[in-house]
Amino acid sequence: MFRKMRRSPQALSREEMVELLKRETRGVLSVNGDEGYPYGVPINHFYNEENGKLYFHGDRIGHRVDAVKRDSKVSYCVFGDDKKRDGDWAYYVKSVIAFGKAEIIEDAAEIERICRLLCEKFPCPQEYIDIEIEKDIKRTLLIAVEIEDLNGKLVHEA
Repeated sequence: MFRKMRRSPQALSREEMVELLKRETRGVLSVNGDEGYPYGVPINHFYNEENGKLYFHGDRIGHRVDAVKRDSKVSYCVFGDDKKRDGDWAYYVKSVIAFGKAEIIEDAAEIERICRLLCEKFPCPQEYIDIEIEKDIKRTLLIAVEIEDLNGKLVHEA
């Protein structure tokens, strides 16, 4: 169902892919948008290592929510960990693409729990997190993605 990586010598290990998902804060969520056009939206994520799911939070209405309700198949791309090697002008960059099925979570307790875990990835004061969650939790929706395929690679930008 999913294609094998063509350049397998550049493949990341499962551990490297999980580490990138845990460490990086942003990526691009792609959904089947209006009239079959792809729709990619830059978004923050939380990767839950316990259940292997990706989580995204946001408003209860909008293009991505409509698209997920219409078609649960999504992909999510994260990249980062840019490094240069001595004497090289181009960066080496790691990237991960997750394919899976999205589910809308509307349980208030679960939304708050995951939002708090997401906030831990950022250097926010706890008081700020508490205020923002109290202010916005009633209008927040959570999307969980059950990952069906995960691949990653190290790319030399030269």
